[in-house]
Amino acid sequence: MIDDPLPLTFDPVSNGEYVPPPKTGSDAEAERRVHRVAERNARRIGVSRRDFLAGACGMAATLSTINQVYGARDGRYAISPEMLLEPEAAAQAVDGKEFVFDVQSHHVMPDAPWRQANRPMEFFLRMLPNVGRGEKDRVKEFSRYHYLKEMFLDSDTTVAVLSAVPAAPEGQPLGDKDADETRRVIDRMGKSTRLLVHALVTPNVDPLKAQLEGMERVAKEFKISAWKLYTLWGPKGGTGWWLDDEKVGIPVFEKAQELGIKLVCTHKGIPLGFLNDQKFDRPTDVGRVAKRFPGLKFLIYHSGYDPAVTEGPYDAGKAERGVNCLIKSLEENGIKPNTNVYAELGSTWYMLMKKPDQAAHVLGKLMKHVGENNIIWGTDSIWYGTPQPQIQAFRAFQMSDEIREKNGYPALTKEIKAKIFGLNAAAAYAIDPKEVREALPKDEIEKLKQAYLERPERSYAVYGPRSRREFLDLLSSRDGMPA
Repeated sequence: MIDDPLPLTFDPVSNGEYVPPPKTGSDAEAERRVHRVAERNARRIGVSRRDFLAGACGMAATLSTINQVYGARDGRYAISPEMLLEPEAAAQAVDGKEFVFDVQSHHVMPDAPWRQANRPMEFFLRMLPNVGRGEKDRVKEFSRYHYLKEMFLDSDTTVAVLSAVPAAPEGQPLGDKDADETRRVIDRMGKSTRLLVHALVTPNVDPLKAQLEGMERVAKEFKISAWKLYTLWGPKGGTGWWLDDEKVGIPVFEKAQELGIKLVCTHKGIPLGFLNDQKFDRPTDVGRVAKRFPGLKFLIYHSGYDPAVTEGPYDAGKAERGVNCLIKSLEENGIKPNTNVYAELGSTWYMLMKKPDQAAHVLGKLMKHVGENNIIWGTDSIWYGTPQPQIQAFRAFQMSDEIREKNGYPALTKEIKAKIFGLNAAAAYAIDPKEVREALPKDEIEKLKQAYLERPERSYAVYGPRSRREFLDLLSSRDGMPA
């Protein structure tokens, strides 16, 4: 069947924060090619087309097709012809045993009262393309159960961070108490830390005093590992704010220092196209606050990436938006690589997987200017479904020697990939990877996974809007607010 799910979809899809690009002729051609390879090679090795696509050879065929169709030159996937027919050969490229720490993931509570208070968000979840979960209530496809399955059974993720979405407390689809309960559920199943949680701070929601008091209350009541900021968002269609705003941002960082929770995660990049004033997504302010608060760690979600910008070598003269904007902000404020600013790859890597040349420049620039110890793994799952395709693609990705030598990029070695996959975030969050690994044999989640992998049911589903019309319908349903 032509509708057998591909390991990596060639349909443009969004996490609900940006307009997905239109499907191109290259996208359609890549999709056709993978299906043709699956039809031919599945017969040759004696498996069904669906089983072929769900295995290592299916992922290898998908990545090889990206090399062929999207003009991979500076960056490409290390896939050889035999990997499309030999599962053991393909596994060498796409499988691994790294410590994978995903610092950006999401789920909702389908039966909580927020569905009455936040109808736009509920409509957003119900209107997403059918993902084949079999739930009569579509919102339940984003539940704690499916989150656990897609993050910890369907993927190689070892530890994850559960992050909030911007909304008023009464309309929050995953409140602090619910997020903490998810953490407790997973802690009870595991024998070491497997899930951490963020607390959302919205300092531009008046009164500020109540927001700061809320930080203190959450820190006392729950096991919070970091703060999440969303500088683009304003209540009831309002504008965003700058991190170094003396009346809005600075009090948050002073409070974070006081409470001793010194990790601050903020969305920067991936502009929300429906906002009249889109400047607050730009990371121009990152270097300024990093310099002012050297005792805090700033985790920059999306790394400043803007899909409208074609990423190439770093050029300070072309740094109004995109990853260059983040790098310039650090340089202007004397923030050296591997200090207190981290670049996160959630959604960014997802969009760059089919842009291998741009991916090479983004990763090269981040390694060179932010530091190989300060790039951290995130996937924005489960909005994109299981993160496993993103993990496998990153394992197989390589940069050309020519682009490295020309631009002074470090080599993207297995050792550096291991850092990016999880060791860097583990250091930032003070998690001991060795301790987690040693506990895995006694971990109920790991036991479930091993039993599940005997007959996995990975759907390769993706959830976000797939066209401009779907995105605009989504916005109209939620009063122009991001997901």
